Order: sequence, then C-alpha cells, then structure tokens
Amino acid sequence: MRSPKLAALELRRFGRGKLPRAALVALLVLPLLYGALYLWSFWDPYGRLDRIPVALVNDDKGATADGKKVTAGDDITEKLRDSKTFDWREVSAAEARRGVEDGTYYLSLTMPDDFSERIASSSGKSPETGALQVRTNDANNYIVGQISRTVFSEVRQAASTKTSRSFLDKIFVSFSDIHGETVKAAKGADKLKGGIGKAEKGSKDLADGLKDAKDGSGKLSTGLKKLNKGAGDVADGTKRVAEGTQRLADKVNTNAGKVGPFLKGNEKTIGDTAQLVADSSGAIRKHLDTLAERAPAAAKGARTASDTLNGVYARRCDDPVLPDAACADLKKARDAAADVATVADDLDTLIADQNGDLTKLDKHLATLQKQSQALADRAPHLSEDLDDAVKKINKLNDGAAEVAAGAKKLHKGIGTARTGATDLDKGVGDLKTGADDLNGGMYKLVGGSGKLAGGLHDGAEQIPDYGKQDRDRRTDVMADPVRLASQDLHKAPNYGTGFAPYFIPLSLWVGAMVAYMLIAPMNRRALAAGASAWRIALAGWLPVVAIGVLQTVALMSVLHWAVGLEMARAAGTVGFLFLVTACFAAIVQWLNARFGAAGRILVLALLMLQLTSAGGTYPVQTSPGFFNALHPFLPMSYVVEALRRLITGGGLEPVWHACVVLTAFTAGALALTAVAARRRQVWTLDRLHPELSL
Repeated sequence: MRSPKLAALELRRFGRGKLPRAALVALLVLPLLYGALYLWSFWDPYGRLDRIPVALVNDDKGATADGKKVTAGDDITEKLRDSKTFDWREVSAAEARRGVEDGTYYLSLTMPDDFSERIASSSGKSPETGALQVRTNDANNYIVGQISRTVFSEVRQAASTKTSRSFLDKIFVSFSDIHGETVKAAKGADKLKGGIGKAEKGSKDLADGLKDAKDGSGKLSTGLKKLNKGAGDVADGTKRVAEGTQRLADKVNTNAGKVGPFLKGNEKTIGDTAQLVADSSGAIRKHLDTLAERAPAAAKGARTASDTLNGVYARRCDDPVLPDAACADLKKARDAAADVATVADDLDTLIADQNGDLTKLDKHLATLQKQSQALADRAPHLSEDLDDAVKKINKLNDGAAEVAAGAKKLHKGIGTARTGATDLDKGVGDLKTGADDLNGGMYKLVGGSGKLAGGLHDGAEQIPDYGKQDRDRRTDVMADPVRLASQDLHKAPNYGTGFAPYFIPLSLWVGAMVAYMLIAPMNRRALAAGASAWRIALAGWLPVVAIGVLQTVALMSVLHWAVGLEMARAAGTVGFLFLVTACFAAIVQWLNARFGAAGRILVLALLMLQLTSAGGTYPVQTSPGFFNALHPFLPMSYVVEALRRLITGGGLEPVWHACVVLTAFTAGALALTAVAARRRQVWTLDRLHPELSL
C-alpha cells in the first residue's frame, strides 16, 4: 500500500466517532489559540494608551518674561489632554504620589510651581532648566514605564522646542540690533578715519611748527642771554648816570644858590659881555678871511724887502771901499727884514697848511657868535633860565634814578626771562619730540582707523540682519535643528503585524506537536506489514502535513478577515507557511519516532530554544551569546525572517534562503525518521518494556 493511501487511512480514523472528530477539530483550532489570540491581544497596544490612567499634577504658578505672561504648565496640560496619549487625570501632588504607590495610576507627570519661571529665565541673565517630574512604579507595570519614557521624551522635546523658539527669536532680534549698531559704528569709524586724517595732518603741521618754534626758542634763549648781559651793563650804566646826575644836581643846587644872585645882579654886564664876544667873534671871522687872502702877498713883500736889504748891505758893508757908518744899522735892518720874511713865510705856510682848521675855527667862531648872541639876548632872563635849568636838572636826576631802578628791575626780569627762555627752549624741544611721536602715532592711528572702519563694514556684512519671516524660519530650524526624516520602506501598520512573523510559526509548531500526540509518528500498519522505511516515514508525515495545511488556512483566514492582518504577499505567505508546516511536521515526527515518549519533551525543549534564539521580539544580537550561537542552526530563525518580508514587504532573498533551509530540514528529518522506522522494524526488549510511556 502506498504512503498517500496509508495517510488517508490514518485520517479516516478521526471520522469514526464524535470524540475523534472533536479531536480533529481541536487540532485545527489549536493554532488559532496560539496565533490568533496572542496576536489579537498584542494587536495595537499603543492605540489604546488612552485607557491607561495617569496622574497629571500642574503646580506651575506662571511667570512674566519681557512683559508677557508665560504659562508653560497650562499650555502643556492642554496639549496633553488634546493628545489623548494617556487617560490624563489632573490631581494634586499628594494624591498622585499615593495613586502611583497603590496602583490607581500607572505613573504621574508633575510640573513644579517654578516651571514657567525657569523656562522664562532662558531669555534672562541667569537661565535655568525647567524640569518635568515623572514618577513610575514598575511594580504596577514595567512596560507602561518604558512606554511613558518614550512619550514623555516627546513631551519634553516639544516643550524644549517651544522654549527654544522664544529664546532663539530674541537672539535673532539681537543679531539685527547688533547689525544696525555695527553699521552705525562703521559709519562713525569712517568719520573717525577722516577726523584722524585731519588730526594727522594737524599733528604734522604742529611738529613742523614746533621745529620752527624750537629754532625760535633757541634764538630767543641766546638773545635773552645777550640781552641779560646788555641789561646788566645798562643797569650799571644807568646806576652810574643816576649817581652822576645826583652829583650834578647836588652841585647845581649848591652853585645855583651862589650863582643865582650873581646872575640876577649882573644880567646887564653878562649881556654886554656876551654881545662883545659875539661882535668880536664876527670881527675875527672877518679878519680871518682877510688874513687868508693877504698872507701870501705879505710873505712875498717881506721876502722882497729882505732880499733888497741883503743887497744893500752887501754892496755897502761886505766889501766896502770906505767904511760905512750905517752898516751897523743896515745889518740890524737886514736881520729884522730876514726875520719878518721868515715869519711871513711861516704864516703863509701855516695858513696854507691849516686851511681846514681855519674853516673849523670859523665854524666854531660862528657857533660862539651865535651862542654869545643868544646869551646876550637871554641875558635879561638868565636868572629865570637858571631856575628852569635847576628844575630840569633835578627832574633829570629823578628820571635818572627811576631809569636806574627800572634798569635794575629790567635786568632782574630779563634774568628770569632768560631762565624761562632756557626752560622754554627745553620744553619746546620736548614738545617737538612729543609732536614727532604724536605724528608717528597719528599716522599709525590713521591706518588703524582705516582697518577699524573696514573691519566694521566687513563685520556688519557678516552679522545677519533677519526680517520677521526669515527670523521665524530660522527660529524653527534652530529650535529643532535635527528632524527625524524617517522613511520606513515596509512599515508594519501596528504592533500585531510586527509580531505576526513570530507568533504564526509558534502556533504551527504547537499544532504539529499536538497532532503527533494524536497521530502516530510511524504508521503501525505499515510497520507490521514490513513496508519500506521511506514509505513508513511518509505515511506518518503526510497526515500531519494535511492537518497543518488546514491549520494554516484556518489561522490565516481568521488573522486576515477577523483580526485584520494585511499581507504584502498573501499568496506567497500562505504557500510559504505550507512549507513551514511540512518542515515542522517532519522535525516533530522524527523526534517522536526516534525518542518515543522522551521525544515529546524534546519537541517542547526545541520550541523553547527556537523562540529564544529566533529574534522574533528583540534583535538576536541583543541576546546572550548562547542564543546568538543557536540562531543560524534552527529553522524558526529563517521562518521569522522570511515571514517579515512576505507580510510587510521587502526583498525575497531571505524567503528563498528560508525555502532552501526548510526543504533541507524537511528532507533531513524525513530521512532520520526513515532510519528510525528501519530500526523500529526490529523488536528489542526496550520496545517490549519501555522505561517511559506517555
């Protein structure tokens, strides 16, 4: 009898009574209990979070920032109520604490009384962090605590983003203010540059002027030195003049007392005498002219007379024939004539040689004549003139004394001026040095002011000036600079869909495990008839595969139409699950066929190992190393990975890989079952008296 017929006979056994039929129905429904019920309970827990009671405590008192009221606690409370993330119940802090402790509330969220004040401080001088206080109790439910951490992280991020917007908006406004002020500063720097340029030119002119002033102060110092010496001489001279005028005044005053009465009594005599002197001077001047004209003729006549007398004396007396009694008189006359001639010649020579002196004498005589005439004219008033002269001399004496005193002060003042001029010269020299340094510094300052102006202009260009629209856009970006631009290529719509690849193979394994509790892993009739090992293996495998196919159809129908499982590749998923059912049936068959009653325990143990190493919940990499080592050697690992691609979508390479692995497991398990069947055809004491029977 062939294996399919043997399998049909095995299944037909379940139709002979009510209980076998009920058992068959139980076999078909059992995977639903694991698959459909589990997935249904886990289908969308995040969609029902609004049923979880959570205490909400809003103790925030609000604050004021920049003249605006800040009510961060009320804002967050309103948004939380609108979000319906949890069943928010607004209570007091004490009630929230008691509720979390006794399980009335799974957790609590508290906004402290200074929450708004701390948030508002972000735009002040001493910013502080606002803290949302979360209290959980894992004794109530650990998963809720994990969910709350995710939810509250989003709440915190939203609150932080809103706070950051106001803070950043103020910063961007400050940027605009800084930009405007920098532009003003740049314009001011331009004006400063121009002013410093003029100042630099002025400092150069000052340096040049101080150079001239230094030369002038040097000359002034030298001049004052000489002037001081001259002033000293003047002081000495005026002192001597004052002393002289004093003596003169003393004498004049003394003699005036004597001369005054004389002049008063002899004014006529003095006038006549002066007139006589004037007339005599005029006569002398007249005779001087006559003398100068007649002196040459007189000298010539005197020489002629002398020559004549010499001739007469020679003729009569030098060689006389007879002595002449007149010779003695002639000799005297001759000598006298010679003397007269000599005197006349000398006079003529004198007049000729002293012609200039005679001219001077004539001028002096003219002056004498003029003054004598003036004296003769003033003689009647000599006593009055004497009194005037005395007064003038006394006045002169007083003036000389004042001049001497002034000259002394002048000398002292010039001495002080000389010292001052020396200090001035030194100071002007220092000023000149300082002016040169100032000019050099101003030159550098001109360059520096140019760089300052250029830098401020460049800075003004680099400092942003944001308008309101641009500021709002940038504030949004800066408040939340990193957005999670997630792109889920094959998104599972809910929690149940994500766990379906894990619970479906679990239910099919349990279905195969229970099926082999009711169906013998090896057909007894085939064993008794001595059929081939392969036929025996297939005869025990095919009925369970048929039941598994029905289990798969029932399970997937309920999951799809009742629970709501949407599959990207529905036909591929069902066809792949037929292969999974065949593979699981072959493995469970072999364990039961090879190990008998102990095999059922091994089936359960193998299920546990597969569930912990398949990576159905958390990635297998997060499991301990033992489970990571088992992962690639167990069939459920490949089933879970393939079902994820078939249900949610994605590349089919893991599916084909899983098909190859499952086919290999199926063939291997059937081969091992055939070996076990071959061994079972030989009776032993263990088979006759088994140690354990289930």
